Amino acid sequence: MPTDFWSEIRHTTQARIGLGRTGDALPTAEVLALRAAHAAARDAVHRPLDVGSFSAAVAALGLGEPVHIASRAGDRSEYLRRPDLGRLPDATGDAAGQGLSAITPTGADIGIVLADGLSPRALTDHGVAMVAALTEALGGRYTLAPPVIATQARVALGDHIGEALGVTTLLVLIGERPGLSVADSLGIYLTHRPRPGRADSERNCISNIHPPEGLTYTRAAQVAAGLVDGARRLGRSGVDLKDTSADSSLDAAELLVLEAGDAAS
Repeated sequence: MPTDFWSEIRHTTQARIGLGRTGDALPTAEVLALRAAHAAARDAVHRPLDVGSFSAAVAALGLGEPVHIASRAGDRSEYLRRPDLGRLPDATGDAAGQGLSAITPTGADIGIVLADGLSPRALTDHGVAMVAALTEALGGRYTLAPPVIATQARVALGDHIGEALGVTTLLVLIGERPGLSVADSLGIYLTHRPRPGRADSERNCISNIHPPEGLTYTRAAQVAAGLVDGARRLGRSGVDLKDTSADSSLDAAELLVLEAGDAAS
């Protein structure tokens, strides 16, 4: 039997390549695999976060008792239809979560928001371990506010939470949009001096966190810690701030200064 040309390449990617065919159609096994992946992606979007058990797991990290904040999206259906409501905090708080008044200003250096986003499954699978890795990577250099859990949340909801916490730099860990290859990918969005109205260009993103196939917790935490250090030196985040954690030719501080100068010119 001839060697399958695609067999080695498949080890390097989760993309569907070299699927073959049966007549004019895909092989039955590949059709069933595609349907299973589609079902997993749908489940990842629609299955709600178990806030109770997740809060207990986050509290066990020893960073403080987490507060649960809900967005203005009343349920999952409204969240998917109205992205704008997912960016705003519930004004008063109800059975779905608490209002911003439940947050005690801390003035801490770093705030961490754990948001369900478009894949609550990703937050359930990776959120606690990712926070533990972040805590280790930051190495006690900064004070950390108690974590906040946000549901029916988009990234910009973190701006309101960060302002209420009074933190200097905010990290939003959020479930990313599921695809047909990965349904449990987590992302981290960094915003320096968070406040409502921040643009996406003022954030930095680390995506595709889902070991073992994706970015590992340790590597993601190293990148995040480097960006935190850089943001605090530059006084801003976003397009002026670059990840230099993999560059050994120059000191990271030198690279940040050079790149900030290039962006300003």
